[in-house]
Amino acid sequence: MVLQTRILPFDADSIAEAARVVLSGEPVAVPTETVYGLAADATNASAVARIYEAKGRPSFNPLIIHVANIEVAERIGEFCDFARKLAEEHWPGPLTLVVPRRENAGIASLATAGLQSVGLRVPNHPAMQALLQATGRPLAAPSANASGTISPTRAEHVARSLSGRIALIIDGGPTERGLESTIVAATDGELRLLRPGPIQLQAETAFSGRIEAPGQMASHYAPAKPLRLNATSANEGEYMIGFGAIQGESNLSPSGSLTEAAARLFDLLHEADSSSKARIAIAPVTNEGLGIAINDRLRRAAAA
Repeated sequence: MVLQTRILPFDADSIAEAARVVLSGEPVAVPTETVYGLAADATNASAVARIYEAKGRPSFNPLIIHVANIEVAERIGEFCDFARKLAEEHWPGPLTLVVPRRENAGIASLATAGLQSVGLRVPNHPAMQALLQATGRPLAAPSANASGTISPTRAEHVARSLSGRIALIIDGGPTERGLESTIVAATDGELRLLRPGPIQLQAETAFSGRIEAPGQMASHYAPAKPLRLNATSANEGEYMIGFGAIQGESNLSPSGSLTEAAARLFDLLHEADSSSKARIAIAPVTNEGLGIAINDRLRRAAAA
């Protein structure tokens, strides 16, 4: 079924309409501080299924559950002292904590892909927080794009990817962070990094061979065009994305700022993907601090 997709500016009226849509069992696109999310009632299995359907997302890939505050999070997941300390330090913000799921959590099993753990986040964006308050429900909210494609940092990116598949997009302007949240598993007194992101933590990087959290698939965040990494200049037919002193048709950050580069990464990949050039090249990005998360996204984008 093809839906008429409306785009409404973020205000009290649009949040009230978004809450009505969510409570009717349908997903809506809404900005967070990281990227735009496709939010649905995490307690409603049919609503969660609509997320997977709209995105074309594999059902073995779990969703992050967004909640209003740590008190709600603790009703869904079991927080050890270590996990609680991380939550108190970084919430609201771009950190997702994967913790054991409580048996009586009320979260649809499809949202956690049948796992006994659950990924929880308290977002730091007025639109998502307003929707959480208006619905009174935890919201499952992966990125608002077709599965595996470039993540959306603007409402028009969402429309380009999901128009006709969802009913409503709340336009809150460009997102601030531009990269999805850091994901860590905080269980048994240890911290395992499952996906690097805006928050840098000292943690063991570990992959068990099974998908425990979003962003762990080898090919992800990919443009439709081939992407060449660590380019110092463009080859014929390539749209060049520069960084620092390496110039191109666009530049992640002429000053070499990793914060600016993270915020602009998906925006410029969308721009390059929409250009007349057949391929994309991107300059090397410093692989330290926030650059580790940027390079993680680029490697997965180039693996398609």
